Amino acid sequence: MTPSDAHPASPCLGICLMDPATRMCRGCLRTVEEIRAWYEASAAEKWAILAHLEARRRDREPRQ
Repeated sequence: MTPSDAHPASPCLGICLMDPATRMCRGCLRTVEEIRAWYEASAAEKWAILAHLEARRRDREPRQ
């Protein structure tokens, strides 16, 4: 089994506050659709969601 075959841990932080404007959780930054899909997603799909979350975090960081 390769690392990409292993299911990653959920990015949920237990701070489930959905932003109505962005439809993203203010805690983990997942969309409603990503949260719903997480439970049935393959390992590869979960890793892809995590990559999208990392990109969102970078986009939210203040530019220097």
